[in-house]
Amino acid sequence: MFTLNKCALRINGNIDNSCVTSTCTLTFMPTEHICRADYASHDQTRRGAMALTEFNYTSPFEATDEMKRGFDEKGYVIIRGLLEPDELKKVTRAFEESEYIQANAYSTDDNTGRKSRVACWKQPGDDVTGLVTRSERVVRTCEKLLGGEVFHYHSKINMKDARTGGQFVWHQDYGYWYQNGILFPDMISVFIALDASVQENGCLQILEGSHQCGRIDHGLVGGQTGADEARVELIKDALPLKYVEMQPGDAVFFHCNVLHTSSPNVSDRRRWVFISCYNKVSNKSVKKHHFPSCGKLDIVCDSAIRSCTNVTDMSGKDFLDPKDNTLIKAAK
Repeated sequence: MFTLNKCALRINGNIDNSCVTSTCTLTFMPTEHICRADYASHDQTRRGAMALTEFNYTSPFEATDEMKRGFDEKGYVIIRGLLEPDELKKVTRAFEESEYIQANAYSTDDNTGRKSRVACWKQPGDDVTGLVTRSERVVRTCEKLLGGEVFHYHSKINMKDARTGGQFVWHQDYGYWYQNGILFPDMISVFIALDASVQENGCLQILEGSHQCGRIDHGLVGGQTGADEARVELIKDALPLKYVEMQPGDAVFFHCNVLHTSSPNVSDRRRWVFISCYNKVSNKSVKKHHFPSCGKLDIVCDSAIRSCTNVTDMSGKDFLDPKDNTLIKAAK
């Protein structure tokens, strides 16, 4: 602690000595006593108010600069009610009743003995779920958030059933996709809740702002690809953990470098989610692999979801054979 005399002020060529005798006291603290919240508070003050990350869907829908700001700062934005009730009912029916889902589903082990079922496909298709993937409200939002034209990389349904559904270990989507010859992390996932997704049934968890940490090393964990655990623990100490609790029809758009996980489903309620992933057209893969390296989306108007009559015929999706994906260990 020390006392500092204020300097005299020169105003319009004259010396103002009124402040010369006044003093101020400055107190310095050792850096180890300055908590991370102080840094965060200072950073927030410097940049202005914290960006918003939650928004409500209204029709017609257009992504805004505020959404882009939240995505850039936190790595994700949540759009509540992205699917309206009648649209959600049709999409859920498609997944429950289509023989293609059951025929192409496989299980991944979470390294604790629990399993979750997944079905994954390479092309959106013309059924109602494909029209969601190709809809303006989804595609144009991805393009706004990533800053350029996108194409469909792949989609999937994650089926975490009641009492048995396993966890998805901490990972970045780019931890997988980097291995596929994609040079830049200009990719995004759109995660749509088909059921209520809460902590009890293993909702999505995100480390806010972790996309700014860059790509982290990944390796096999059970049947999944997981991020380096020691590094994740360090990042968990530095960044806030967000439990992304969602109601059916809510969606979260998140950057491919965001660290995320979800716990096992220990509840009596299932947790099914529909995920579509996109890559920028300028970021095509330099390596042939099990997903499309480039492409062009046939975008449809939002009303096409409601008017679609093809609910369960998913023959145009080109489902993934898990044996072709060397980044997972899966069983039919």
